[in-house]
Amino acid sequence: MKRFERLRQIRRMDPYEDASEIYRLASAYEFPWDFARALELALYRTYAVPSIGRLLAETAEFTRRTQKRYDDTALLLDAVVEHGFGSEQGRTAIRRINQMHRAYDITNDDMRYVLCTFVVIPKRWIDAYGWRRMSRHETVASAVHYRTLGRHMGIRDLPASYEEFEACLDAHEEAHFAWDEGARRVSDATLDLMASWYPGPLAPLLRAGTLALLDEPLLRAFRYPAPSPAAREIVRRTVRLRGRAVRLMPPRRAPHHARQNREIKGYPDGYQLAELGTRPTPGVRGCPAHHLGTSAVE
Repeated sequence: MKRFERLRQIRRMDPYEDASEIYRLASAYEFPWDFARALELALYRTYAVPSIGRLLAETAEFTRRTQKRYDDTALLLDAVVEHGFGSEQGRTAIRRINQMHRAYDITNDDMRYVLCTFVVIPKRWIDAYGWRRMSRHETVASAVHYRTLGRHMGIRDLPASYEEFEACLDAHEEAHFAWDEGARRVSDATLDLMASWYPGPLAPLLRAGTLALLDEPLLRAFRYPAPSPAAREIVRRTVRLRGRAVRLMPPRRAPHHARQNREIKGYPDGYQLAELGTRPTPGVRGCPAHHLGTSAVE
């Protein structure tokens, strides 16, 4: 297989009818490392919206059980990608996602914003750091895939295109990014988790490197000091060089899914999708919530 053969395969497919298959090919074959990093960043961005970051701090899911929360989120989302919306695994994953979110009083706007991050942040990351830019087919397919997920989650007023997802994300961040003490605790816990995946002496370097990849609005919302221009340039150039090196490698012949990521550490003996995720915590933020409507998967 030649380096661009899978891209040619994707371009022969229909980005609307074959959206989830195109998304699977892009995320599991073409850019598995980039999608993993971009989706980490996507979820991390949501903490800077105080209504989201504060809720995560109140539940303690991302401060006391950070690794488990990271693992469960990645595994549930990727089960839908790997197996499809109509599969038993996909339906089980969506059911658990819905059960978790319905336990708390989360607004439709915040739910839609989180969905927007899954569409927009991977494209922005890959266009900046990947071994090639995302094609239009992949971009459209990503928007269609997550619009389908949004419908299964009962989210209203879903964007109809990638451009609408992007506009929705930018508008929500401009209106809502702000300081919150609880959100900062969640952010610090997440940075500590990411650093823990590497040898201890590298932890400060990894934390500094992660901060160098963040944009100014995100840094301001968490009140982190801005990295120096030199640090930003070194870190971002290093990640771009990694993409250029991947471009020279043979194409991936086997898929790589989230369950294979070395960062997933909480289930050395395996897991059951139906057992993943959180359970309702009495007394936390209006449990349960009913305002999102009825999902296609109960």
